[in-house]
Amino acid sequence: MKKFIYIPFLVLLAACSSKPKDKKAELDDLKKQQADLGAKIAKLQSEIGTTDSGKTTDVSAIEVKAGSFTNYVQIQGKIDAQDNVTAYPQTQATITAIYVKAGQHVSKGQTLAQLDNSVMQQNIAQSEAQVSLNQQLFDRQKNLWDQKIGTEVQYLQAQTNLQSSKKALDALKKQSAFFRIVSPINGTIDQMDLKLGQVATPGQTGIRIVNADVLKVKADVPESYSSSVNTGNDVKILVPDANDSLVTKVTFAAKAIDPTSRSFAVEIKLPVRSTLRPNMTAIIKIADYSKGNTIAVPVKAIQKSENGDYVFVNQGNAAKRVNVKAGITYGGQTEILSGLKVGDQLIVEGATEVEDGDKVKVVQSGN
Repeated sequence: MKKFIYIPFLVLLAACSSKPKDKKAELDDLKKQQADLGAKIAKLQSEIGTTDSGKTTDVSAIEVKAGSFTNYVQIQGKIDAQDNVTAYPQTQATITAIYVKAGQHVSKGQTLAQLDNSVMQQNIAQSEAQVSLNQQLFDRQKNLWDQKIGTEVQYLQAQTNLQSSKKALDALKKQSAFFRIVSPINGTIDQMDLKLGQVATPGQTGIRIVNADVLKVKADVPESYSSSVNTGNDVKILVPDANDSLVTKVTFAAKAIDPTSRSFAVEIKLPVRSTLRPNMTAIIKIADYSKGNTIAVPVKAIQKSENGDYVFVNQGNAAKRVNVKAGITYGGQTEILSGLKVGDQLIVEGATEVEDGDKVKVVQSGN
């Protein structure tokens, strides 16, 4: 009997619990929770000793100024002599005399070594004797011709023989020059490994001469800079091994792109310096972009977002977010194309710790 009494009671209880909760009571409950959270937040802020509305962030700022901005292309090059050649013999023969040694200064046209030309000298001597004979025959024939003795054909034949023998002698003397190794430039013997009795061969056996007074730097520039690197660009050159540096201009920039390396050659002539030597490594910085009266700021002051780049400036001890358009970055500085103006107080250190409108205190300022 008790079981039948409990069942209607449970059905009634379930029906009462399914009724919607009173919305006013629910709102009052949420307000109470909000008040409790607010009280807890206030207590914690009080314990910390500050509140969000009174927070002040220490920052450093610089005054925005206009100036010049230059971007450099940095590549590695090598110092080379403007005149760096190898003097080769023009015929194959045995070396009979060497007149110079490594490190010796030589002049253009100076004989550096002599090759065996004994056979050539015999041919020259025979040719000279033939010229002498033909000269005597011609002189006699001319005297006879002047006296109306003999025929014109005899006179012309003697004249032709003399001219032919002289031409043959001149040709032999020119060939005799092939048996000498001659310096084509003024310079210093940089490498000379020849030995007496050695057989010199054209294109293989030679003497290298370098004019170290006229040096240049050679380098290859990537193809991507072909439109911005040209003859006349300013360039900074650093030679680490010589602890030397200088500022000059690009003297030559090739127009053709090497199909293998996808680069083009540049050359920079160097002034006479005792510290510089051929084959030294040189660090080259070529100015490929330069602009005056522009604004450049430290790259660390610029922040990025989905909407673009922005910075913070100090206005009345409050951080103000300013959207900017950034240009080229070089040496830790970025050119600002728009967004900033001269005189703005740009926040640098601490820029990542503030939001738009936050109170700031400039603890360090610069120009």
